[in-house]
This record gives sequence, structure tokens and C-alpha cells, in this order.
Amino acid sequence: MTADVVIVVVTFLVMEPLTALAHRAMMHGFAWRWHRSHHQPVARTFEGNDLFPVVFAALTIAALAVGVSVPPLHVLVPIGIGVTLYGFAYLIVHDVVIHRRLKFVPVPPGFLRYWREAHNVHHIFGREPYGFLAPIVPERLREDAGEH
Repeated sequence: MTADVVIVVVTFLVMEPLTALAHRAMMHGFAWRWHRSHHQPVARTFEGNDLFPVVFAALTIAALAVGVSVPPLHVLVPIGIGVTLYGFAYLIVHDVVIHRRLKFVPVPPGFLRYWREAHNVHHIFGREPYGFLAPIVPERLREDAGEH
């Protein structure tokens, strides 16, 4: 395995805790104005929260461009690829599987339901789990969610 492949894989794996941290600190903090739309009933096809992937994609594209253009900063290319792969996984899991933004996609079977249930706990309480691909639901919240 080449160093670039290792960097892509490590970046993909590191994105989950970084994303959970950003979700908690940023989206439920100073950027709540955009993210609030995601916690409200769906009113339209696009919501303020959809601006986050646009901003993150623009930053990733910029990093990729720098990595391609400036040889000493080539490491930004595999990092950008890892971030892009995570973003694609997020799109599929969060928008398609959890929120069913593509209505023609059937409700997920079996283990995929865990993602939906974990995210529903987040929406009920507005707290953890903040992660997307590996959400950890505290036992107390899982029990409290069962009462809702």
C-alpha cells in the first residue's frame, strides 16, 4: 500500500470524530442559524443546513488544487480524496438513508436502521450523538428516546 493510500484511509477514518466535533461545536454553536433548518420540519427541498456541504466541498476543492499545484504540498491531494470519500459516505448515509431525501430509495433494512434510530435520538434531544457514520448513543438517551 502506498503512502498516499494510507493517507486517504486515515483521513477518511479521522473525519468521523472531526465531523462529530464540528457538528457539536459549530453546527450546534455559532452556526446554528444554518443548522437549525435541519432540526425543523421539512418545508422545502433545500434548507439552510445544505450550505455546509457546499462550504466544505469548496474548501476541499481548494486544498486539492493547492496540492496539485504546489508539489511540496502534495499531501493535500490524498487528504482531499479522503475528505471527499467521507463526504460522499455522509451524503449516502445522512441524506439518503437517514433522512430519505430521495424518496424513491426504500427504507433501509436491518443494520442500516441503526443510523436512522441514532440520528433520531439526536433530533429528539438536540444533543449526542453528533457523529454520522459511527454514532454512539449514550444509554440514558437511548432509554429516554424509547419513551418518546
